[in-house]
Amino acid sequence: MLGVFIVLLTLEALALWVLSAWWVLELLIDTPNSVGASLALLALTVVAAVWVSAITVGALRRRPWIRGAAVTWQLVQVMIAIGCFQGIYARPDVGWALLLPSIIVLVLVFNPRVVAATSHEPESETD
Repeated sequence: MLGVFIVLLTLEALALWVLSAWWVLELLIDTPNSVGASLALLALTVVAAVWVSAITVGALRRRPWIRGAAVTWQLVQVMIAIGCFQGIYARPDVGWALLLPSIIVLVLVFNPRVVAATSHEPESETD
C-alpha cells in the first residue's frame, strides 16, 4: 500500500513540475494578458511542486509528518477539481484527473499499513 501511495505522490509531483516548465515556456513564447498574475500563478505552481516533492521524499523515508501534509495537498487538489467541474470554462476531464488520484491517496493515507509504515521516526545511530 505504501508503494502505491508513493507512486501517486511521485506522479503528482512530476505533473506539477511539468506544469511549471510549461508555464515558463508559455511566458517566454506568448504575451500574457497580465504578467503579474501569470508570475504569481507560476510561483504558486513551483511552491506546490516543491511541497509535493518534499512530501514524496518524506514518504520514501517513512516520516510521520507526511500524512498530514499529504491530506492537506489532496484536499487542495479536491477543491481545484471541484472548480474544474463548474463555470464557463468547465473542464470535467481535468476535474476527474485531479479528483480520482486525490481520493485514492486520501484512502491510502488512512490505510493501517501506511499509518504503521509512517508512524515512527527512524532511530538515529548513536555511538
